Amino acid sequence: MLSASAAAFTVATLLTACNSNTDPTPTGPYTNGIFVLNAGNFLDNNGSLSWMTRNGKTAETDLFQTRNRRPLTGGVRGYVEAGNRGLILVDNSSTGLDKVEIVTTDSLKSVKTLASPDIENPRYAARINDTKVYVTCWGTTGGTNFYGAAGYVAVIDLTTNTVTKKIPVQRGAEGITIVGNEAYIGGVGGDKLVQIMDTQTDAIKTSLSVASSISKLLPDANNKLWGFSGKNVVRIDPTSKTIEATILVGTDTRKSPSNLTASADKRSFYFMYTFYDQADNFNQKGEMYRFNITDATISTATPTVNRLFSGLGLDPSANVLYAGFSPSYKQAGYVFRYQPTGQLIDSVRVEIAPSDFYFK
Repeated sequence: MLSASAAAFTVATLLTACNSNTDPTPTGPYTNGIFVLNAGNFLDNNGSLSWMTRNGKTAETDLFQTRNRRPLTGGVRGYVEAGNRGLILVDNSSTGLDKVEIVTTDSLKSVKTLASPDIENPRYAARINDTKVYVTCWGTTGGTNFYGAAGYVAVIDLTTNTVTKKIPVQRGAEGITIVGNEAYIGGVGGDKLVQIMDTQTDAIKTSLSVASSISKLLPDANNKLWGFSGKNVVRIDPTSKTIEATILVGTDTRKSPSNLTASADKRSFYFMYTFYDQADNFNQKGEMYRFNITDATISTATPTVNRLFSGLGLDPSANVLYAGFSPSYKQAGYVFRYQPTGQLIDSVRVEIAPSDFYFK
C-alpha cells in the first residue's frame, strides 16, 4: 500500500472546471469515452471513478457511489474490462479491507465484491479472455520487512465471479502485460525479476533478472516490451526472452522516470521525470518527456510539457494525450488534454489524484 505525497501547485486560470454543485448526474451507458481513475488520498480511502467524453468540457464524478449508493472505500488502483464486466481494483489503507469490485461495463452497477483473503493489496489487472482476468497482488504487507510475503496472481473466473486460483509470484508483484499466451509480471519487492507466465496453464515458465524493480511493460510497434528499471529503460524481446537494451534516462541523479505511456503508433513513449525537493519541504517536482523507440540515448534537455502530473495516458483512437494534475491530495484534480507534441487542448475538473485512464 503506497502513501500519497502532496504536491503543492497553483491551478492556473486556464483550467476549465465544473462546479461541484452542478456536476452532472451519471446517465450512462459508458460505452464511448474515458474512465478517469482517481486514486484519492491514501489514508482517506476516497478513490473514485470519473467519466469524460472525448469532446466534453465537464466530467461525471463519483460514478460508483451514484450507481450503487455506497462508496468504493479505498484508493482506486486499476480498472480493466472483460466481456461485459469491469473490474475496479480497490486498495484500502487498513489491512483486510482491499477488494475487487466486479461491475457492469455500461453502467458500473455492482455484480460482486471479491474481498480479503482472496484479494490483498491489488496492483494491476489484465484481461486474458472474456471470462478470465489476472490481478497481481502484493499479499499481506507491513512490519520490518514490508514485502515479507510472496506476491500472487489472483485468477478471476467471470462465469462464477470467483477467485479460482492464487498463483505465487515474486514479492511486490506489480505490472502485468499480456503477449499472446504469456503474461509478463514485474515487481517492486526486491526480487528484481520479470516473470513469464503461461496464461493457458497458469504456471510460471521462466524469468528474467533485472537490475532493479521494474514497471509495467508496454509493447512498441515492433512487438518489443519496454519498462523502467531504476533510472534506466529496458527493452525486452518476448521471442528470445532476453533483455536486448538498457538505456539510462537523462543525467540528473536526483530524478527517476515513471508513468511510461505509448504513443498511438507505438513508435515513441512519454514519461514523467520526477524527484522530491528536499529544499522545498520534499514536494515532488518534475516534467514530461518523450523518446523514440529508435533512440540510442534518452535526453531530458527539453520537456514535452514542463509540469508535474500524477498520471499519463494516450487515447489511441483520438491521438490525444491525457495527463492527471493534482493540486493537492485534499482537493479535486484536473485532466489536461494535449496534442501529441505538447500543445494544450483543454482541461477538465475531475476528482482527487487522477492517476490513470481507461479508454473505451
